[in-house]
Amino acid sequence: MAKNRREIIYFLANKYDMPLKEVDKIVNYQFKMVRKVMTKGDFETIRLPYFGKFIVNKGRVKHINKLKSEKDIKKI
Repeated sequence: MAKNRREIIYFLANKYDMPLKEVDKIVNYQFKMVRKVMTKGDFETIRLPYFGKFIVNKGRVKHINKLKSEKDIKKI
């Protein structure tokens, strides 16, 4: 049974009798943490139990930096 994020938040808010905003913050916190760690640039692997691993490919970072520099050149 697939549910979207909003349905999960409503379910948890009703189950634990909590405000929707609080449940939304709790659900989204783990993804904000992953983003924060990945944007540091330390290339750490982040594992969320029962969800998976998030890995930054160092080669992909070089590719993105190359694209950014090409965009800067095109602006000139």
